[in-house]
Amino acid sequence: MAKTRELTGRHVLMGFVGAFTIIIGVNLFLAFSAVNTFPGLETKNSYVASQQFDDRRAAQEALGWQVAAEAKGGLVILHITDQQGRPVQVQDLQATVGRATHVKDDQAPDFTFDGTAYVAPAKLGEGNWNIRMTALAEDGTEFQQRVILHIRG
Repeated sequence: MAKTRELTGRHVLMGFVGAFTIIIGVNLFLAFSAVNTFPGLETKNSYVASQQFDDRRAAQEALGWQVAAEAKGGLVILHITDQQGRPVQVQDLQATVGRATHVKDDQAPDFTFDGTAYVAPAKLGEGNWNIRMTALAEDGTEFQQRVILHIRG
């Protein structure tokens, strides 16, 4: 005849303590991961930024620019075109290429205008990338846009 084990209060307590230890451990791991991968604030004072948003958007839309990005042969190519589809040359272009989820892979490529598009060397792996760009038009209008770039392997 097989000996049956008795369920005691000690066994139940160990089960509860073990379960809650796992739950709390997972929660702490996820919270730590979320804090470490948060890239930070987008703007220092959102109220002040919101006061100028409509004016900046109207000025940017008046330019009529379209932006598209592609990656070929170790290069990131940024096409900025006007309403007629002609390439636009800007006074200044600042861009950061990175992942949407963290800043570890962020790069600030040095884009140069080749007559049709802005080109810069960059080592990008597979997946989704964001190009956060700010361009200054010839008339001084600031143009900001986030361009999504998908790279397939």
